[in-house]
Amino acid sequence: MLQKNMGGSDRAVRFILGCLLVISAAVGALGPWAYLGAMAMITGAIGNCPAYSVFGFTTCKPKQPE
Repeated sequence: MLQKNMGGSDRAVRFILGCLLVISAAVGALGPWAYLGAMAMITGAIGNCPAYSVFGFTTCKPKQPE
């Protein structure tokens, strides 16, 4: 299982922008490159960004000690 490295707002923004790009490509407002928005949708849905993993970056809130 992939460890989540994206916080809630990061995931939401990626998913929404990805949807907008894909829809824009589907209606012809943008070129076929906009279908790459599907990658943003997928990373937003699963909560893991491969680029974040490579660079050791995370937007998740730190866990509070118990």
